[in-house]
Amino acid sequence: MALKDLMVLLDISEQSARRLDLAAALASRHGAYLRGVCLAEAIRPIDPLVLSAEAYSFGSGIQAFITQIKNERDRQLAPIEAALEAHLTGAGLEGAFVLEEGAPIPAALREARFADLVIVGQTDPENGPDRPIVNPVEEILLGAGRPLIVVPRYGSFPTCGETVLVGWIGTREATRAVHDALPILAAARAVTLLTISEEAEEEEVPAAGMAEHLKRHGVPAKAARTVTGGLSPADVLLNYATDIGADLIVIGGYGHSRLREVTLGGVTHSLLQHMTVPVLFAH
Repeated sequence: MALKDLMVLLDISEQSARRLDLAAALASRHGAYLRGVCLAEAIRPIDPLVLSAEAYSFGSGIQAFITQIKNERDRQLAPIEAALEAHLTGAGLEGAFVLEEGAPIPAALREARFADLVIVGQTDPENGPDRPIVNPVEEILLGAGRPLIVVPRYGSFPTCGETVLVGWIGTREATRAVHDALPILAAARAVTLLTISEEAEEEEVPAAGMAEHLKRHGVPAKAARTVTGGLSPADVLLNYATDIGADLIVIGGYGHSRLREVTLGGVTHSLLQHMTVPVLFAH
């Protein structure tokens, strides 16, 4: 299946611009429609202390209160929508800006379910109650049934999908991730399917069969294996990605329950916390 309908989750954070850059580049590369979705909850509410005294009075003051809130929201939305429009115009892409009202998680899931691929940002732990950037990464991964690329909160990523590292463990989630990523893998210059073992083994490389399958789809794939060397699988993946110059990791998300992942330090949870390159997850 080709990538023809992309969704990028936008907000007022500084990281949003980098997500949009990456999403626009992918849309341009695949000739896809790009939908920029902003959740109303991602707009910082106006500080009541800055409202005029009459906004709290009755009568015409109530309308002034409503007007001030609307003007503030429009002020915050304007640069987000303008940035999307600039990318669409500059790259000759089709797309739209969507503001989703209401509860953020159902709204995000609703929009994600009719996208071929969703681009979101890594959650920033510094976003506290005074700046609640809504970023339902795990909810979209588990609830939308769509693959998503998570963009790290730090760094710039001029390319995504040219050199790809696939974390292969032969599970349903890993198989789903590989096939969801197939349009990206087919357009890549190099794809490595990596199996991580606790110790060296002499048997056949486990990912060899999937590599051959991908070659029949025109993917420049090769299989590889490495050992943990006392590191966590997530750290091994990130280190290997650095070694080969990968600009995208592809992996199945939450092969165990989310609670177990968090409790035992699973690969998905660790990557979501410590990623250094964009990661495509599928569940």
